[in-house]
Amino acid sequence: MEDKKDIIIKGVDIPFMDLVVLLVKLAFASIPAMFVIYFVFMLFGMLFDGFSQMTFMHP
Repeated sequence: MEDKKDIIIKGVDIPFMDLVVLLVKLAFASIPAMFVIYFVFMLFGMLFDGFSQMTFMHP
């Protein structure tokens, strides 16, 4: 059997410039992700708009 050990993290020491670089990379990575999410929502919107037009058409 494995012995379970508790791990406690009291603090994280990250140099300021490393944190700045990480956050800038995160900001640049979010731009393509926003485009992907936009197109997914656009496709779902077009799909449900087509369904609603077929459902609520009056003769």
